[in-house]
Amino acid sequence: MAENKNETVAKLAAQAKNLTGLVDYQEGSIVSRTLIDKKAGTVTLFAFDATQSLSEHTAPFDALIFVFDGEAEATVSGKPVKLKAEDVTLLPAGEPHSVKALSRVKMMLIMVRS
Repeated sequence: MAENKNETVAKLAAQAKNLTGLVDYQEGSIVSRTLIDKKAGTVTLFAFDATQSLSEHTAPFDALIFVFDGEAEATVSGKPVKLKAEDVTLLPAGEPHSVKALSRVKMMLIMVRS
């Protein structure tokens, strides 16, 4: 049985957890797990199998991508940005962007609503 968001948050409260173990790869897919979903913003973990991608889109809020495993390429307003473990990039509000896994990649997306 899948756990709900409140159970996930409760399991993370006031304890250390390793990010890589909170979301698993699935062959040919993108897996996501929302850790925080509030009016002020969201924190979501993603595990992309190699070559999987999110097509170009825009969002009304700034978002920060932090890669903690593997390699990806984010494209922001036509400019490609290669990311590897421990890299971060900003996806500005209103700017078209996409993300493609260059290898299997795990990342965290932090969206800040304003």
